[in-house]
Amino acid sequence: MSVITDTYLKLHAKWSFQRTLAELLAKRWMEPAVPFIMMLGVLTFCAVAIPNYLSLDNLAETSSQFAEFGFVVLAMTVVLIVGGIDLSVGAIFAMADFIALILFNVYELHIGLVLVLVLLSGGLMGACNGFLIGYLKLGAFLTTLVTLIIFRATFDLTAPVFAVDIATAYNESPVWEFLGEGTLWGIPANVCILMVIAVIGHALLSRSRPGWHIAAIGSNRKAARHAGIPINRTIFWTYVLSGMLCSLGGLMYAARLNSSSSNTGDGLEVMALTAAVLGGVSLAGGKGSVGRALIGATTILVLINGLVRLGVTGGPTFALEGLIMLVAVGIDVKWLKNKNKAISKIYVVPAFLDLGELPDATEDSGTIYAQNSTLNDAQAIGLGQVDGPEDIILDREGRIYTGTREGWIMRLSGENFEHCEVFARIGGRPLGLAFDRDDNLLVCIGGMGVYGVKPDGEVFKVTDETNRTPWKINDDSRLRLADDLDIAPDGKIYFSEATIRYEMHSWAMDGLEGRGNGRIICHDPKTGQTRTLLRDLMFPNGVCMANDGQSIFFAQTWVCNIMRYWIAGPKKGTLETVIEHLPGNPDNINRASDGNYWLAMTGMRTPAFDLAMQMPGFRTRMVKRVPPDEWIYPNINNGCVIKFTETGEVLSSYWDKGGESHPAITSMREHRGYLYLGGLMNNRIGRVKLADADPDWNGPDDYWGPRT
Repeated sequence: MSVITDTYLKLHAKWSFQRTLAELLAKRWMEPAVPFIMMLGVLTFCAVAIPNYLSLDNLAETSSQFAEFGFVVLAMTVVLIVGGIDLSVGAIFAMADFIALILFNVYELHIGLVLVLVLLSGGLMGACNGFLIGYLKLGAFLTTLVTLIIFRATFDLTAPVFAVDIATAYNESPVWEFLGEGTLWGIPANVCILMVIAVIGHALLSRSRPGWHIAAIGSNRKAARHAGIPINRTIFWTYVLSGMLCSLGGLMYAARLNSSSSNTGDGLEVMALTAAVLGGVSLAGGKGSVGRALIGATTILVLINGLVRLGVTGGPTFALEGLIMLVAVGIDVKWLKNKNKAISKIYVVPAFLDLGELPDATEDSGTIYAQNSTLNDAQAIGLGQVDGPEDIILDREGRIYTGTREGWIMRLSGENFEHCEVFARIGGRPLGLAFDRDDNLLVCIGGMGVYGVKPDGEVFKVTDETNRTPWKINDDSRLRLADDLDIAPDGKIYFSEATIRYEMHSWAMDGLEGRGNGRIICHDPKTGQTRTLLRDLMFPNGVCMANDGQSIFFAQTWVCNIMRYWIAGPKKGTLETVIEHLPGNPDNINRASDGNYWLAMTGMRTPAFDLAMQMPGFRTRMVKRVPPDEWIYPNINNGCVIKFTETGEVLSSYWDKGGESHPAITSMREHRGYLYLGGLMNNRIGRVKLADADPDWNGPDDYWGPRT
């Protein structure tokens, strides 16, 4: 039974339905899933309940009505996204229908001129709403209710005057007939036009600056104003666009029926609003899309059309519309309020992780890992002047560079490093550092990617994305947590991304999950191409180019081992385990002057932690029920640095027992006979004298040779 249980837990570590569900729910394209399922349900109901509902003639007739209704729903959608509402869409639709018939049939204007004038009339009516709401700051609901009454009254007064002329006049135009009854590849022409407008609208809302402005205003008008977005102008043009979309629907309606009646557009605003909300467009503003609007439009139109075919008209239909809107609004409000809470409860999915034998590191153990006090008296550099120096590096002149929590790159210089200055304000959270051949400082930045700083302090971007994994639900092309890097002799940059599921502020959750969420990536500056080399790694961290230039070492923090990946030579593409069952969590790796390698240990394993990593259920309950400051973590109260050979033999260990000077060491650099220490949670840089180190050795010269 134990074997079966262990096998299940290990399989669960590789695949989890809960994890897949959480990632699906977090995707924006999953938000209209419920409306889409409802649409399929309504279509299925009508197909089963109504004879010949799926016949070509019925589908063609319904789709023609859908195009006209779809334009009105799109009009309602854009104003909802900007945080408004337009109750006058039905009246604008009716006026556009009437104006189109008058211009084409009575005055016999050219169809091109008719199209322009109808769109202008719709835009003008929308501009009335936009001016009152955007510039005069009147309430959208009451304003459009008033303009609904005015536009509808204008239609009711003028339509009877021209009713006889419209009914008796007749004008021919192949374009007019095409708009009303034409087809393209068997699809009604007005549907084809709607699809073209929908594609343009999608690009406008999701891929253009005006679209971003519309969503930003709807999400938070105050924040949008502080960001410099022209609030009044954007709202004005949004209502103009709404009016033009309604008028385009009215024109299609006029071309199809070639007549107008007193109830044209009646109740269309309620239907459009119901469709938009049912499709997932938020009444609160800031959320919605063209696709969602058309899903809702399809559902409402098919439902009402089906009810009519079944003989249900009048009051029951309106009652059903109201009930649908009530349910849709309830779902929208509740889901928006609780979505992130629901996802957070299931997003972290701990897996089974066996860390293997725990080496004895007690002081009297006699092992290579035995604790000592070598680092306890480390000299403090930049005390109180640097905040969280995760990685440190020294240039040829012996100046120290490190990133800080503020997003700065600090430079310390002087005989005792007494001079501390901001070298570059780079943003994000600077982590791993490396100098290239031209003395540019390359930096891994949590949340941003890989950037560089030229010797004069100018910041430039190296890369912030890689190729997307086709089978991943999450879009992993964006770099979330670039961690550490090193540079090959040919200039290629190899760097680790610790996790693709968590951000810089929540990286510790990745450790509790215990899954392979990280990767090793290569960027070629010559081609500008960035490609992922290794996936599904356990928080890959420190990256170090081997002395032979044909392989890289990297640490897997959560699984407590060191790996070697061959990038050239006969073993190219081979991945090997160099050291396993380390006594703690490895972090950065760097070269030593004697041809070996330094390794920082940021946390130490404990029997309780090792046991917890083999109990996914325990960690799941811990995350849900226990405050984060009481979660079980590795011991970070001791600092440790290890030296190992190219073959993985551990030569020595250096400890700051009790964490007196430098607990939780995340990096170390050897430079001219000294070892410099960095720590993500420290407020200083440490320095200790190395007895047997080369007093003239430094990293830049070792990588690129002495400067000529």
